[in-house]
Amino acid sequence: MKWTSKDISQYVQAKEYIDTVIIPLMPISFGDNIKTIASHGEYIHILSYELERQFKGRVILLPPFSYIESDHAENKVAQLNNLSLHIKENNIKHVFLMTSDSSWSQKEQQLEGKLVWLPAIPLEDMEDKYKQKIIQDQMNQLLPMFIQKWQD
Repeated sequence: MKWTSKDISQYVQAKEYIDTVIIPLMPISFGDNIKTIASHGEYIHILSYELERQFKGRVILLPPFSYIESDHAENKVAQLNNLSLHIKENNIKHVFLMTSDSSWSQKEQQLEGKLVWLPAIPLEDMEDKYKQKIIQDQMNQLLPMFIQKWQD
């Protein structure tokens, strides 16, 4: 389910079956690395939408958690944890944090959600058939990880 009024109406009716939220983490920078950061965000966006599609009826895909890349890590962690705790206080058991920003890995132990760090693959110059293959390969790795976490 996506963060849309239509999907959230379905969530309200069936929330006892929905125990997972996916939050894409999207850095923003208008510095020299703007294109790289945008590419990483695009990759996470595509994977997050595919996860939501695969697990529709079990997960809610939230809008991206956007942050300034150069902001202090403590500020980003505090804001993200505030969001994660709010979600958990409302009977959501699992919060997955999707990112290609490796700086989150250093703060993983402090996070109130399960960090899923994926090295970004630049998709912009690829033909669609290769993009689809890469996304499918990545999904083949992600799906078992989600299922295992649900079984814990």
